[in-house]
Amino acid sequence: MKVASVIGARPNFIKCAPVSRELKRQHQEILVHTGQHYDYQMNKVFFDELKIPEPDYHLGVGSGTHGYQTSEMLKGIERVLLKEKPSIVLVYGDTNSTLAGALAAAKLCIPLAHIEAGMRRYDKSIPEEINRVLVDHCSNLLFCSTQTAVDNLTKEGIINGVYLVGDVMCDALLHNIRIAETNTDIMDRLMLKPNSYLLATIHRPENTDNRTSLRNIIEALANSGEKMVFSIHPRTLKCLNEYGLYDKVRQANNITPTAPLSYLDFIKLLKNAKAIVTDSGGIQKEAHLLQIPCISVRNSTPWVETVEDGWNVLVDADREKIVREIKEFKPNRPQRNLYGDGKASEKIRDILIDYEVKLPKKMGGNGESKD
Repeated sequence: MKVASVIGARPNFIKCAPVSRELKRQHQEILVHTGQHYDYQMNKVFFDELKIPEPDYHLGVGSGTHGYQTSEMLKGIERVLLKEKPSIVLVYGDTNSTLAGALAAAKLCIPLAHIEAGMRRYDKSIPEEINRVLVDHCSNLLFCSTQTAVDNLTKEGIINGVYLVGDVMCDALLHNIRIAETNTDIMDRLMLKPNSYLLATIHRPENTDNRTSLRNIIEALANSGEKMVFSIHPRTLKCLNEYGLYDKVRQANNITPTAPLSYLDFIKLLKNAKAIVTDSGGIQKEAHLLQIPCISVRNSTPWVETVEDGWNVLVDADREKIVREIKEFKPNRPQRNLYGDGKASEKIRDILIDYEVKLPKKMGGNGESKD
């Protein structure tokens, strides 16, 4: 089977690494990188550390509005699919790269598989929510991380081709945390001791693109009374400078700002932190897997199990709530196993093998509309 895997952003890279490793045992994989994330810290370092093969195609789309990004990706991916004629297209998560890959496959009548299907926040003001819903309704195979995801799809009438496989981010984390323990000296570089600091990441547009929200978050970190390691996303840095808030970060005695961290550096810092303050969905899961309390600067989350399990609390961009939860939030019960056994990638590989016999012999159509 020839599988075309479409990736483009940091979360895609992390999820792709264990799946790509398994695919290459049985299948031919064509790796298509849209270029949604393109600088070294958000892109190349993940390929290097996670041993992801060099992309067969790099579209170099870069930054832009949602419409621009998605349209440019769609054009580039369509050209690749017409040339390569893969048996199936594989997409990850909820980024614009995910949506573009899904639309290109659907328009060309190529079977589509979605890893991390079924996640919902039920808030259509969030671009990623639109992406998730559209991709799931285009997909032939839907690989779900949790039973909640399966239930969400059932509510929307999607029952065929749905598989509960566990979370591929669990696969990646379990594989790489052992490597991080011995292969990174980030704790020494930042002069940190275990359980002596909180880790912080903020990058969601609802937080970065709103001056009041971003100011509230920065002031909460600065007034928390805790040592903070703040990994600053490029979008966040741009907004901090634009709003005149970066000086607040530098002047806060308790905040250590860093450039975006490599995956190995990040998971080592996370494993040794007292807690994390974040608006990242993926990091909420990683924190849960590493048994780190998570304070999520969001008003909802697709990973509702982490909240129900008592290891994640939602605070929105409210200065007082953030400070209060930093001081008071302490999970008071053992964790449940929410995300599988670290073998989701193997299960996906085996399902693709079984599905191969059902695939059409030829790709549908030539990509030309006759309407």
